[in-house]
Amino acid sequence: MQRIADIMTRDVMSVSPQETIKRAAQMMDEMNVGALPVCDGGKLVGMVTDRDITVRATSTGAMPENTRVEQVMSSDVRTCFDDQPVDEVMEQMRDVQIRRIPVMDHTTHSLIGIVSLGDLATKHSAEVDWTLEDISKPSTPDRPPLNS
Repeated sequence: MQRIADIMTRDVMSVSPQETIKRAAQMMDEMNVGALPVCDGGKLVGMVTDRDITVRATSTGAMPENTRVEQVMSSDVRTCFDDQPVDEVMEQMRDVQIRRIPVMDHTTHSLIGIVSLGDLATKHSAEVDWTLEDISKPSTPDRPPLNS
């Protein structure tokens, strides 16, 4: 049985919740990624995506150089552990319609990587098509508007 540690991306960069969304976007561009874990010190406190920045912040007129990551990030972050079976994590991704999950060390509970649909597609092909189909179904927003 394949474990998350076998397919995850290691050495993931994170961003501080106090950093600006402009800097977060620059980091995403430099690393060619669509999401960053948000860490306060060594603790995972959220995730910020390119969609959070472009749709949630920019569409409301938020200024990238004045808006902090904590204002647009998702704070209710699903995580998985490096020793979990891949199939179990894929089921979790399908159930909650997420494309990436931060990976935590089971012993220290610290961030050690991330697993994405891309990792699943290139390193674990079983059931990826069902996972992608379920994740891609439209869902309702999970956060209130920025200006409320």
